Amino acid sequence: MSSSSSSDTTAVFDVILRKTQDKNWLSFAPDELSSLISAFTPDCPTAIHTKGYLVLSAFCQRRRTESSTPEEGTKSICATFDTPVSSRIADTEEPEALAGLTFLSSLFDVDHLAGSAIFTRDGTLEAVMDSLDLFPKLRAVDLAVAHLLGRAASHKSCRALLAADHRNWLEWKSRQTDDAELRAAAAVALVKLGRGSKADAAEVGGTLEQNAMEDDELAALMKGLVLDFRETSSLGDAVEGLAYMSTNPAVKETLSKDAAFLRRLFTLVPKRKGAAAELLGDSAASPLYGTVVIIANLCVYRPRLSTEEAQIAKLRQMAKTPKGPGPSQAQQEDENEPLDDDEHVKERGQRLLKAGAMEALTSAVRATDSRAVHSAVGKAMLSLVEDKENRGKVLQAGGGKALQAIIQAALPASKFSESSRPPEMEKGDFDSIQALAKLAITAAPVQVFGPNEGAIYDAIRPFALMLTHPTASLLQRFEAMMALTNLSSVSAEAATRIARAAGLTNKVELLMLEDHTLVRRAATELVCNLVAGSEEVFNKWGGDREAAAGGKLQVLVALCDVDDLPTRLAASGALATLTASPDACESLAELERERHRVLPILGQLIDPSVVARPAADEGAEQDEQDLLETDPGLVHRGIVCVRNLFVGVQGRSMPEQVELALETNRVGIVRALVSAVKSCTNNPSSPILWPAAEALKWLLEHGVEIPL
Repeated sequence: MSSSSSSDTTAVFDVILRKTQDKNWLSFAPDELSSLISAFTPDCPTAIHTKGYLVLSAFCQRRRTESSTPEEGTKSICATFDTPVSSRIADTEEPEALAGLTFLSSLFDVDHLAGSAIFTRDGTLEAVMDSLDLFPKLRAVDLAVAHLLGRAASHKSCRALLAADHRNWLEWKSRQTDDAELRAAAAVALVKLGRGSKADAAEVGGTLEQNAMEDDELAALMKGLVLDFRETSSLGDAVEGLAYMSTNPAVKETLSKDAAFLRRLFTLVPKRKGAAAELLGDSAASPLYGTVVIIANLCVYRPRLSTEEAQIAKLRQMAKTPKGPGPSQAQQEDENEPLDDDEHVKERGQRLLKAGAMEALTSAVRATDSRAVHSAVGKAMLSLVEDKENRGKVLQAGGGKALQAIIQAALPASKFSESSRPPEMEKGDFDSIQALAKLAITAAPVQVFGPNEGAIYDAIRPFALMLTHPTASLLQRFEAMMALTNLSSVSAEAATRIARAAGLTNKVELLMLEDHTLVRRAATELVCNLVAGSEEVFNKWGGDREAAAGGKLQVLVALCDVDDLPTRLAASGALATLTASPDACESLAELERERHRVLPILGQLIDPSVVARPAADEGAEQDEQDLLETDPGLVHRGIVCVRNLFVGVQGRSMPEQVELALETNRVGIVRALVSAVKSCTNNPSSPILWPAAEALKWLLEHGVEIPL
């Protein structure tokens, strides 16, 4: 294209771009449509390609916005492009045919539904293949056809039209050595066709015809193209093909062990935002997107299935198994592939970090606002931080800030209105939140979020959403609670903001009753921190008289008696804080009077060897194996709770106080307190000495004889 014609075309696109700002704009003038269709040919400069994509994207988006259904939108777009594009592909003049082929490929990138509709129209594929006979020696046409078949192979409706002769042509072009760019484009099409055909066959339980070219041969070809600096024009195709092939465990191992390839691959990620990266960031043909997908594929772990999910998957597998060997059997073999076990994945992640993967991922977040790229980055980082040894390296490379940027872009503040329903979450939206939660669990908040408390407050929202959203998994809820527990310890303001998150406290209260020990523990630890840091939660859990009459205190008392030391520490810590309130103490005294369980459980915290568990039969000797684990923290909390309880019931009548004192002596707490005081003989500064002495003094004043 000459410089003058290029300038004219640029001017045309500038006019069209201004028109796209008009809300009433819906169509092209004939010369505008002709310029757009011709904008993607190889002789057009990059600036024209970019503006062509911008115009095409704006038009397709406008048509879909104006349509009431996706089908109507597709029909509307095709009404504009179908006839002129089809006629150009069938044209006997090379420039026209090339324009039609390249435009249809670009339409697939921008709106694959419209691209598929035109491709599957009667006569389109025949015209595409006829162009190869019409222009047998034109490399540009071969390349355009290879690219178009590659785009079509990504979509099931188009894939169904591709027969053996199309595959044979692609294999022929992928084996020639004269044109590396054509070789890469054909190889990518073969990979996409093979992967898609395998998925199609699995859906119907059929068998799959094997490719003549094996995966390792195709992977070696495309890896070589990435390493060859001279063939930069083929990089996009090579990276796209590797993005598809990097789901193969053997290919994962090969790529991850080639440090030179990884370093070269990571250089394809731009360091800053640009028009091309922004526009095609989520296109399969974009080296930026492809690079991020390769990283994510290399380090992804097998899905962690719950017992129920594993059983369901097994039943589905049995239902799909055909009478002979087929895709279901192959799928089962993939699931048992040793190269995809946790140890191999962990080693691949370490190799990726050593080669600079984190720098590439953080650069990708800065380079584009593409939701698809951000989602892939979140998936990759979630896999990398699964290994605790990697978390420091991820933070050092700016992983925390990158994850926060992804979350902020995907989940704007408007989605967190307390009065609104839970926002719709796309697959992968929780990956970035979960990755950030893992970092927040094992590192100090200042290391993850920096010294600015505003960043911590911003993180509360997504963590709370992951905890309360109905589609979140139990693991995600667990990790959200762990992260929020750490954040709640930063300040009273942070704890208060966490407590005020919509639906959070109700969800945590339910999870405190969960059968899973770790989930129950995490919920109890979060409540303990919130009770200590938030006045609202303190009052809700028993700090005022109305709340103290509820069942929340009873739940905490029960959790002080479970066979899990961290849960007991958290529950007794919350009780120790709450018993600073006379209202909570009154409620506990009433509960003891009704159930006779509060004092035995508090005594068990101090000394399980002398205080029987409430479940034990009266008069029966306690089995040593039934003794709960003891801990200095439990002793301290138990003594504080008992001391606070005695002080908090001073408003009761003297007979009621005496009754409480006698019951305390009967269950063995007096002996436990005396034993605790004696243990402080050589440590007069022990924190348990003063509250234990105060408790014994109160008991002595209420008629209990204290043994020496």
